[in-house]
Amino acid sequence: MATKTELSPTARESKNAQDMQVDETLIPRKVPSLCSARYGIALVLHFCNFTTIAQNVIMNITMVAMVNSTSPQSQLNDSSEVLPVDSFGGLSKAPKSLPAKSSILGGQFAIWEKWGPPQERSRLCSIALSGMLLGCFTAILIGGFISETLGWPFVFYIFGGVGCVCCLLWFVVIYDDPVSYPWISTSEKEYIISSLKQQVGSSKQPLPIKAMLRSLPIWSICLGCFSHQWLVSTMVVYIPTYISSVYHVNIRDNGLLSALPFIVAWVIGMVGGYLADFLLTKKFRLITVRKIATILGSLPSSALIVSLPYLNSGYITATALLTLSCGLSTLCQSGIYINVLDIAPRGRTTDRPVAVFFRYSSFLMGASRGFSSIAPVIVPTVSGFLLSQDPEFGWRNVFFLLFAVNLLGLLFYLIFGEADVQEWAKERKLTRL
Repeated sequence: MATKTELSPTARESKNAQDMQVDETLIPRKVPSLCSARYGIALVLHFCNFTTIAQNVIMNITMVAMVNSTSPQSQLNDSSEVLPVDSFGGLSKAPKSLPAKSSILGGQFAIWEKWGPPQERSRLCSIALSGMLLGCFTAILIGGFISETLGWPFVFYIFGGVGCVCCLLWFVVIYDDPVSYPWISTSEKEYIISSLKQQVGSSKQPLPIKAMLRSLPIWSICLGCFSHQWLVSTMVVYIPTYISSVYHVNIRDNGLLSALPFIVAWVIGMVGGYLADFLLTKKFRLITVRKIATILGSLPSSALIVSLPYLNSGYITATALLTLSCGLSTLCQSGIYINVLDIAPRGRTTDRPVAVFFRYSSFLMGASRGFSSIAPVIVPTVSGFLLSQDPEFGWRNVFFLLFAVNLLGLLFYLIFGEADVQEWAKERKLTRL
């Protein structure tokens, strides 16, 4: 017991939880990196995020082909019922897709509670989340091509099949923790367990719902994620529509031009994760790194989009600005989106089913992403309404609204966002008199 007390005294545990730094003497120095189990887990999550977002994006890219189609509906076209279009011309996403998307996002952060060393958490999360961007790129690019050659129903058949493959891959490869993983080396297992040892506590305590609801840092994350999702949803839903309506580009060229920003964002997103971890090794405060990443991922992106209606140049300049805006927006992956792992990093050490890990950071991540998932539902309706009411200045109003929502969410996060482990998330020892 003396050794255990020496390794994790109360004062040092509090400091390490705050700065997400662990005692390097407890961690093996030479461990596998790229060819390792934890990076393999990140790659599997990358492809799961890929197929989840791709299946949402194809609803938007195929909408142009569906509306412009004049051929009589065949049996294949009966599947158009899954793609309702609202009265304002925007896409009403199927409500059934939202719980599935939120469960995947919450579930993967529960995995990082047990698999992500704090000093590598930014890059691992960025690798996993960047799959969404690759999904956007692939769906927009290939969706238009398949719609023209095979017909828009085949887009759903192809991406649905990819989703089934990723589902099987998840069941085979994903495990609760490194201890139960059959294909991990001993050195990597010791490295992960040792790096998480100082922040892992018992999860027998009930979930402090009231304390969470009163926590301003949590609300700052929720509102910040909501405002950023408003930005992302506008880009995903209306980049194809904007290019098509303003520059009159056909669907195939539309797919090529619309997909370009997301492949750039895919690269910048992963680079941003490595940069965030690099800044932490240079003794930057954790909250400083998170807020810098969030500022760079929000403010320049929305400002560039606002400038689009004021340009008199061609679609090449517009595409360049959209590419830069979309690329910078992914820096938030290393900022606000993983901030819940900072304020509530605790997990569970016992071998139990996956369900027990949905506490604290995983619960908060699911809640914040669930809250932010309201944005993709509202954006098509509100933006479609603005475009229908004012055809001349409709795009300007859509983009100004985007900037206002994004700025308000960012300011709230900068004021109230924290990276300290919250009191309700710390280990509490109950004593009886």
